Amino acid sequence: MTRQDRTAPQHWTPTWALGRAVLLTGLLLIAAVLLGRVDLVLLAAPFALGTAYALRRRPTELPEVQVEADEGHLVESGPVAGTVSVGNPGPVPYDVAVLRTRVSPWLRVERATLAGGAVAGRGRAGDRTGLVDRPFVTSIAPETAIDLELGGTALRWGRHPLGPAGARVAAAQGLLISRAVIAEPVRSKVYPKTEPFEAVEAMPRAAGLVGAHRSRRPGEGGELAGVRIFAPGDRLRRIDWRVSLRTRQLHVAATLSDRDAEVVVLLDVLAEAGRSGGIGGPASVLDTTVRAAAAIAEHYLHRGDRVALLEYGLSARRLRPATGRRQYLTVLEWLLDVKAQPSPHALDEHAFGPQLLSADALVVVLTPLLEERSAQMLARLARSGRFVVAVDTLPGDLPPPKDQGWGEVAYRLWRLDRDTMIMQLREHGVPVVPWVGAGSLDQVLRDVARLATAPRVGNR
Repeated sequence: MTRQDRTAPQHWTPTWALGRAVLLTGLLLIAAVLLGRVDLVLLAAPFALGTAYALRRRPTELPEVQVEADEGHLVESGPVAGTVSVGNPGPVPYDVAVLRTRVSPWLRVERATLAGGAVAGRGRAGDRTGLVDRPFVTSIAPETAIDLELGGTALRWGRHPLGPAGARVAAAQGLLISRAVIAEPVRSKVYPKTEPFEAVEAMPRAAGLVGAHRSRRPGEGGELAGVRIFAPGDRLRRIDWRVSLRTRQLHVAATLSDRDAEVVVLLDVLAEAGRSGGIGGPASVLDTTVRAAAAIAEHYLHRGDRVALLEYGLSARRLRPATGRRQYLTVLEWLLDVKAQPSPHALDEHAFGPQLLSADALVVVLTPLLEERSAQMLARLARSGRFVVAVDTLPGDLPPPKDQGWGEVAYRLWRLDRDTMIMQLREHGVPVVPWVGAGSLDQVLRDVARLATAPRVGNR
């Protein structure tokens, strides 16, 4: 909630109605004196008495304008609500109050209701700003406030402003008008809508103490690793009686421990492409990146894994790995500040060293592969021995440029060059898959897990 600065000097100015009343009264009195006409004095009397009666109680307080936004958990395509209040702190009523506010184009206002049940109207279909493109007029009694309640739909993730809102009021029967009072905007946090996503349980390497993934270390788990001879310390419930009776010696079932894994979601924000149409329209690169990151984080955090987020860009923001619902809410808050960061300068090659990326972590890179630096970064991660999966976030229906001449030919050449880059990454051991929601990474995770558990040949 914000409020205008009350220390600003209060300022009321006369309206054209007051000027006309004073001018007409003065002209009639002057004419009466010059012409000696008493009837002109009687004609001027109503204007003079009416003006004096209207100005008997002059307002001294400016209106108070406040903007409030719904602070609940807002999600794309979900309802959004806000309130713009105009208050009269003084004892003099406001005859007319004109209120106007601005709203982010990604918050579509569909209804606006004034206090008292007066419906201001409804927005047009397809109009993002809806009703806020016109002023609202009402009257305000002394020491009361009027609320303009706005309701609609959130179209896109991000921090979207509601406001600024401004109001001007007229008092003394329309003879005095206040200066415009402006309230600062407030920002509504709209979290990305997580797309349906499911992945197999296969992980390249599970390194935590407890979790839901099968590791290669023996321990108390649910995955059978084999049968061995009973040893001191083994639990009796692990005895395999069939093998023990057949071999005349106690044997126990050996299991592999269930451990958690660390998943690092790396967001490539060097470039933006495509046009964002909100939750019901086309998706840009950032839209796909943010929604996919939220879906992947939600999936693995729900399974008890540790999830971290990194940005590949100028700011190189980082969210430390953690687990639980608190981490999921932190991930959503972190994603609200994702934005494209094009840079002509070279980025630090050691930005993702061992201190940031664990050797056992699964690195999921969300990238449109629009720059060669992104491909080089993926190749470096693969050469360092980390388990990397690249998710292509470039829209599949990206239209070619509309320029005449060489535009379409250049676009086709760029597409061929990009396909060659993807094939080279696959030759370096970096799988590249497009994001298609549920099951996007299933086959890739199986292949990466199989490679991680395969025996490695060393040189003697």
